[in-house]
Amino acid sequence: MSSFDMNAIVGTHDILWITLDTLRFDVARKALAEGRTPNLAALVRDGWERRHTPGNFTLASHAAFFAGFLPTPATPGPHPRLFAAAFEGSETTSPHTWVYEAADVPGGLARAGYHTVCIGGVGFFNKRTPLGCVLPGLFRESFWEPSFGVTGRDSTRNQVDCALNVIQRVRPSLRLLLFLNVSALHQPNCIFVDGQTTDSPHTMEAALCYVDSQLQPLVRAMKARAPLFFMIMSDHGTAYGEDGYRGHRLGHPVVWEVPYAHGIA
Repeated sequence: MSSFDMNAIVGTHDILWITLDTLRFDVARKALAEGRTPNLAALVRDGWERRHTPGNFTLASHAAFFAGFLPTPATPGPHPRLFAAAFEGSETTSPHTWVYEAADVPGGLARAGYHTVCIGGVGFFNKRTPLGCVLPGLFRESFWEPSFGVTGRDSTRNQVDCALNVIQRVRPSLRLLLFLNVSALHQPNCIFVDGQTTDSPHTMEAALCYVDSQLQPLVRAMKARAPLFFMIMSDHGTAYGEDGYRGHRLGHPVVWEVPYAHGIA
């Protein structure tokens, strides 16, 4: 994965941050190799990088992400981070790390002049409960509605439509952090294969192909308004019976190993 001096990125580039909730590394790699995700392939030019996520379910992973701890390369480190809070003794803060005086990345970017926007997907972003308000509350604007959620066949299209409305009304001179939590990979992803009632790597791949088909307008609109830095990652995987495990919030490799990419679009 190419390294960037984030001190040259922040302030000059818009940032598109996408989490593909629950996406397994093996599923993402297979779909890319088979040419089934052409829009992601246009961004992930060198292929998905296998990384280790800092959490094994959505809340834990995103709490770490927003504190600057993105998935870690699955090779011996230390690995310098893109973003880091000012923190004495950090071994993963390098001269190319953008260091902020805030508790979280969205707050740090807001202080640097960014308009920060969250478009939620899974339940931890739904703003229906006090807990569901925590992650969206880190952003200056946040959006969620039931059609963005895990049971919606058109969830990604609806999320992208919301994002396009935001992009249209934010003045081009204002730098933008747009965060999108894509819900379609999360169970029940069997809804993306007719006749299926059980989730599997096959139904997850079908959901990923659907997501891929919806992303191009978003990337095109972001690139049209400013130079664009993107980060795309999964927050965790999920087990479909491997070694007897099902689901996530557990320590199996299919949960901890996630696809990751960042770069200039």
